[in-house]
Amino acid sequence: MTHQAHDPSTRQDARNPLRWRILGLLGLAQLMLILDVTVVAIALPHIEADLGLSRQAVTWTVSAYTLTFGGLMLLGGRAADLFGARRVVLAGLLVFTAASLVTGLAGAGGLLLAGRIAQGLGAALLSPSALSFVVSLFDGEERNKALGVWSALGGGGAALGVLLGGALTAGPGWPWVFYVNVPIGLAVAAALARTLPRREVPRARGGLDLLGALLVTASSGSLIYALIRAGDHGWLTVATGLLVLLAAVGYLAFVIRQRTAASPMMDVALLVRRTVATGTFLILVATALMIAVFFLGTFYFQHARGYGALRTGLLFLPVAAATMLGADLTGRAIARTGARPLAVVGPLVAAAGMALPALSMHPATVVAGTAIAGAGTGAMFVVASATALGQVAPHEAGIASGIVSTFHEFGASIGAAVISSVAAASLVGDTLDGFTHGFVLAAVAAAVTAAAAAALTPGRPASYNV
Repeated sequence: MTHQAHDPSTRQDARNPLRWRILGLLGLAQLMLILDVTVVAIALPHIEADLGLSRQAVTWTVSAYTLTFGGLMLLGGRAADLFGARRVVLAGLLVFTAASLVTGLAGAGGLLLAGRIAQGLGAALLSPSALSFVVSLFDGEERNKALGVWSALGGGGAALGVLLGGALTAGPGWPWVFYVNVPIGLAVAAALARTLPRREVPRARGGLDLLGALLVTASSGSLIYALIRAGDHGWLTVATGLLVLLAAVGYLAFVIRQRTAASPMMDVALLVRRTVATGTFLILVATALMIAVFFLGTFYFQHARGYGALRTGLLFLPVAAATMLGADLTGRAIARTGARPLAVVGPLVAAAGMALPALSMHPATVVAGTAIAGAGTGAMFVVASATALGQVAPHEAGIASGIVSTFHEFGASIGAAVISSVAAASLVGDTLDGFTHGFVLAAVAAAVTAAAAAALTPGRPASYNV
């Protein structure tokens, strides 16, 4: 992205008297985007039955949204640079709201997936621009607190989405998990139109890097398709290997494109900066683990135990509470302890939680284990955001926010694809082995992440590297 000069409006934003109200509204908008991953998870068995979807199509109901969301995120951040963050926030929110209506009206798998892709487009415009506002509206210790609130909304909201999804699916039906976005989206858009500060848009050079967006989205799509397909056709097949190779070549082409394009979507050098790289790694894993919790838990309770959607949603209340508690405690502690200890403790707690149902597949242990894992992932979200964004310069806020948000959604896509394939035997049969294997994989991944975080996370805040 084109770097912008330091702007007086940025300093004025930090003293904006409405900044906490704006944070609340932007947080509510972001909550809708996060909810639309997990609120759908609880409805998946019902959508599968009503529309006659295959396991792969069910997985794409999650991944089509998160892939488009993540793949176009950097393009959304660049659009904010060119057209102004305020305009892009409002445009993204309106697109997401309209797409939610279309998705709820879907009577077939094709229209459902098209609606999910359109939702992802709206989310990709909204999320990086909204997070950029959060970073620029606050500075110093206030910024850490604001990022803690933002992370708590994301992590806790994801868990609450399962409860909301259960209530809506058991009540008026699964289309209402999408319809509910319409009145909320319109109300938030009207409020943001009145409160978001107007800024003069700097004259940015170049335009939108559509080729770059196509490369990163297509590469991620190839990788996710390989992971989803592996559950039915095998992990070591030639087709799986070719799809992964195609994804690797596409990512390499994306990096080359960003180094040579006149108006790249991102500065690749920022991605390899230690703080940003560590934060994006942590948020990718945290989101993948979160999706694993909801995907495995939802299908275990409804498919293996025969629980209804509302009962299943209520069983995720402890996960919601634990996730928000983990995020809140981490947000309070990070200024005193630094990021590194918490970056290790969070994944270790998540690993311990995932290990419980892996050792004993029983409703009580699944609830207890997923709640413990939720506390760990809640902590990881806060550490990831604070590490990646806490020390970026104001003119880097947009691109850094876009990078973090991109990896958040890619984590969701990859998590859904991998867990769906690992648990395939339980999703289409009567055995619990697939669920057990899924929890084992998640526990191992969390433990490995803790070891990596100990080596990668900076011991103290770094100064701006500009």
